[in-house]
Amino acid sequence: MRSIAVINQKGGVGKTTTAVNLAASLADSGQRVCLIDLDPQAHASLHLGVTVPESVDSVYGVLTGRRALADIRQMVAEKFWLVPSHLDLAAAELELATEVGRETILSDCIAQDPEPFDILIVDCPPSLGILTLNALTAVGEVLLPLQPHFLALHGLSKLLQTVQVVSERLNPDLRLTGVVLCMFDAGTRLANEVANDVCAFFEQHRESSGPWCETDIFATRIRRNIRLAEAPSFGQSIFQYAPHSHGAEDYRRLAGELTARAGSSGQRVSSAA
Repeated sequence: MRSIAVINQKGGVGKTTTAVNLAASLADSGQRVCLIDLDPQAHASLHLGVTVPESVDSVYGVLTGRRALADIRQMVAEKFWLVPSHLDLAAAELELATEVGRETILSDCIAQDPEPFDILIVDCPPSLGILTLNALTAVGEVLLPLQPHFLALHGLSKLLQTVQVVSERLNPDLRLTGVVLCMFDAGTRLANEVANDVCAFFEQHRESSGPWCETDIFATRIRRNIRLAEAPSFGQSIFQYAPHSHGAEDYRRLAGELTARAGSSGQRVSSAA
């Protein structure tokens, strides 16, 4: 099973939009996909029209040991399943702080899941806390959505440092597969300058042995598209809401490019796959 964490500690860069629509596109292509919403804001769940009542367990129940993934997983489209989140997940940061082996809880839960998926995608919170560490420990790959904006580059070094530490101490198979530029406007000088700067940064590390030594930017740029912004309010992926839009076209292309890349799939997390 290939496993991918979609992360960026800065909000508003297209992280959840990418997690949801990339997963939906891969499912449309015939692959069995599971999306885990690990963000307390539950935006990925809301994007797909799933709201978890307070009386019903979410992924929070999985991390605290009350439920298995199979107990709360929902099918949201053909070959597409969601493990939903809820605001109460925010409490997990405190509750898990004193737990022994707290960084591997999600990894252990996935390993015990009998359902065979082709691809597992984890939508991480916009922070580098316990939840994100759980995701990075559980997966084989990291996908980094990045807005081509000066401020978006500021947290890049901290994020890469976190990936490096997790790779060295918890998950030696972890690799940064690539950077996807979101809300891209090819007509602006800034967008192209940022893209060139990111490319130059990773090119400098091409000879290193770190988890991003083979990283580059995906050729696919996710263009600014109003349909992508509208789709969550209807509880639909872009392929349900506007399948012929530029947004749908871009995420289809990104899914194809991701599939074509030889990723370091996360066999460590699933003995069932």
